[in-house]
Amino acid sequence: MKEISFKIINDQPYIELIKLLQTLSIAQSGGHAKIMVSEGQVSVNGAIELRKRNKLRVGDLVELEGFRVTIL
Repeated sequence: MKEISFKIINDQPYIELIKLLQTLSIAQSGGHAKIMVSEGQVSVNGAIELRKRNKLRVGDLVELEGFRVTIL
């Protein structure tokens, strides 16, 4: 499993889930990111997350097949 740490830009309090997947190139596009989330492939803090625009904050843990992303 690939471990990734993602630091939110200082002036932003959060990043949306689909934006994170796009930014890290885990998803090939925004549409692909939305499909991954809607199909239940992504969990946040141990629970399946179906909200595409879920706001991720410092300390959150995002997991999906092959990836574990910690938000810093």
